[in-house]
Amino acid sequence: MNEPSVAPGVLVLVATPIGNLGDLSSRAVAELSRADVICCEDTRHSGRLFAHAGIDAPKLLTVNDHTEASAVADVVDRLRRGQRVAVVSDAGMPGISDPGELLVSAAAEAGFRVEVVPGPSASVAALVGSGLPTGRFVFEGFLPRKGSGRSARLVELAGERRTLVLYEAPHRLARTLTDLAEALGRDRRVALARELTKLHEEMWRGTLAEAIVHADDVAPRGEYVVIVDGAPPPADATDDELLAALADAVAAGRSTRDATALVAGRFGVSKRRVYDLATHRG
Repeated sequence: MNEPSVAPGVLVLVATPIGNLGDLSSRAVAELSRADVICCEDTRHSGRLFAHAGIDAPKLLTVNDHTEASAVADVVDRLRRGQRVAVVSDAGMPGISDPGELLVSAAAEAGFRVEVVPGPSASVAALVGSGLPTGRFVFEGFLPRKGSGRSARLVELAGERRTLVLYEAPHRLARTLTDLAEALGRDRRVALARELTKLHEEMWRGTLAEAIVHADDVAPRGEYVVIVDGAPPPADATDDELLAALADAVAAGRSTRDATALVAGRFGVSKRRVYDLATHRG
């Protein structure tokens, strides 16, 4: 007699509260309760959430930025054995600037079903409350912290017409706002959201220049979502405007090459035109 085949496993991504525990949905509670194993960034943090929700949690696996790659084989093996594997992050939707992407990719590649229990998302909550256009937007997550990667990303964003959504740690906010003002222009509109759904929730709105001052006046607390208005349609910039922007970029420590790319992106003009101004009239 043939042994009965094992039902295929399922990977389930479950969104959890970003602050207010009342945002944990009844479906999320049900899915977490029926899981054979739950992957989470911090077992202690998730354990407190499960206790609050009355979830008799099964085995917990630590899957964070440092361990996700090494956990893939174990998770896929569990799926092959027919287990239902849930994935949560410390807050919000796993896979968005949090572990989960590698697990989903591996599960899908191996042919297993992937389900999603939607729910709280800091990026979406901040975007819709920002007062900036929501019809088209681009999620950038965290910018590279330093070096050419950061400079190149800022150059790319300078001419981006869609609303920008970024994450930033409180102790790096002032520097990021300064870099954005330099790359995108100090008058670009921005909204800063922090402590979303919590007691001290804040949504601040203004220009990047004003945001820099604001960041110096408030005590850094809680991860920020930074929403920046998209670039306006390219206008015919004068040579004097381009030269002034070049001078500002060079004064800020940019090389001629980086300053050229930055200014070209911001004004929507060719790098050749800006480079010629930099080398012949700078």
